[in-house]
Amino acid sequence: MGAGHGAGTAGATDTAAGRHSGGLKWALAMTSTFLVVEVIGGLWTGSLALLADAAHMLTDVGGLFLALVAIRFAARPATPQKTFGYVRMEVLSALANAVVLLLLTVYILYEAWQRFLAPPEILSGPMLVVAVVGLAVNLVSMRLLHAGSKESLNLKGAYFEVLADMLGSVGVILAALVIMFTGWALADPIIGAGIGLFIVPRTWILLKSAVIILMEGTPPEVDIGLLERGLLDLPGVTAVHDLHVWTLTSGFDSMSCHLVVDDMARSRGVLQAAQTAMQQDFGITHCTIQIEDAALRAAEGETH
Repeated sequence: MGAGHGAGTAGATDTAAGRHSGGLKWALAMTSTFLVVEVIGGLWTGSLALLADAAHMLTDVGGLFLALVAIRFAARPATPQKTFGYVRMEVLSALANAVVLLLLTVYILYEAWQRFLAPPEILSGPMLVVAVVGLAVNLVSMRLLHAGSKESLNLKGAYFEVLADMLGSVGVILAALVIMFTGWALADPIIGAGIGLFIVPRTWILLKSAVIILMEGTPPEVDIGLLERGLLDLPGVTAVHDLHVWTLTSGFDSMSCHLVVDDMARSRGVLQAAQTAMQQDFGITHCTIQIEDAALRAAEGETH
């Protein structure tokens, strides 16, 4: 009565994140090294903005490390118990990064308020030097992660963390300059709070994207109505039902559906046409399509 078909897929271990792991390793090495420098500098200068940036850089290190762990798990082969392997580890990693960033933002805002009430004395000169070095490290890391962030949700999370930390470094530089030339210590907590607020919208986008994938929602770039109409327009197809489109991991969308045809002799041609349409029009190469006989389906409907 029907024919099941699994179209050729991209290998489960061939993830977008895995293709850019080299840049991720370099970014982790540089960020980890500078983290130590920034913590020492923050304690020495007494700058909240510098210490907050160091705390944020700590989450960068954690996020980059989690991203590499996710890539390592994603590269493990599938098993009978986990037929897609561990490719969704990168989505879980991105979700964890987003949650940590939001919590960190709350902490930064709290600390900024405390410092606003009682601003401490700050050594603006050393603070400026450390911030400039931090900005250079962040810019190089962003360059290493930029290409991968366009393909992988996992690397997008790491990229956003480094981007937010780069903005933190810019904020620290501005605060240091203001304190250096005006002596206005409140610049430190005010700029720190502004950096924290700037992080929120981008983090929310990352969090929402991860949740959509975990809930197996339709990928934002796929128009499900247009996809269904494309299937219905195939010669011989009379109905489409049980249509589902979801993302397994970044760059790996899947589709499954039942196609009702008026002539089962045309099922092979319909199957090939549907597979081609999904790949060319929607970029979906992993398709599971069940072919059903219109006459038999009508007969079954009459008996119920």
